[in-house]
Amino acid sequence: MEPDSHQAAEGQGSPALIKEDHMKKHLIAIGLAALATFTGCGGTVKYPNYYTLHLQPPADPPVPEGVRTSLAVREFRSPTYLRQGAIVYKTSPEQIGFYNYHRWALDPREFVTNAVAERLRASGNFAQVKLYDGRTDIDYVLSGRLEKLEEVDYGGAVKVEVAISAQMTNLATGSTVWTNEVSEAGTVGQRDVPSVVAGMNATMGRAIEKLLTPAPVAVATKKD
Repeated sequence: MEPDSHQAAEGQGSPALIKEDHMKKHLIAIGLAALATFTGCGGTVKYPNYYTLHLQPPADPPVPEGVRTSLAVREFRSPTYLRQGAIVYKTSPEQIGFYNYHRWALDPREFVTNAVAERLRASGNFAQVKLYDGRTDIDYVLSGRLEKLEEVDYGGAVKVEVAISAQMTNLATGSTVWTNEVSEAGTVGQRDVPSVVAGMNATMGRAIEKLLTPAPVAVATKKD
């Protein structure tokens, strides 16, 4: 209950003391209101839950003899709303919502970038695959965009959607030598956030596999 700031009776102290008492009660009221804001029904502070995607890392085979081309993977881009940390859901094609207490521990763009680089490195189609650092001592640059990573709550059962696009550029000529885009949907077994994240994880794995099939290998020509 908010303290009554009008209990000071006339003659119970100097005007300065009455004013000081009024200010103290006002500050107490503000503190109680702030405490109520940051506590749940059980009287405890509610902290966010953090999640991450996880794919089984591929085996790293030896580089085939004669392959000498190099590739750098630039950090994938994404719409702004996917970079805000909260897990995203959509209640209609036009309306986007965010879970207040369910967030990504790792930026999904970073996850996709690393996963794609790992799989291209393991393919053996390039002598070197690294993350792009702005240097020009490479032959090709692969850049991409995470278009969708969201829960879909309309049209029947709860689903998840993942969409990714990518292209590879010859750094010397500036020409695009490979491009692909995929969109994958998956179902969710239960209506809770951990099940949604599990569905996103499985769907993301399929999307990345399809994105790199066929892998950008035919354009990775050998140097003389």
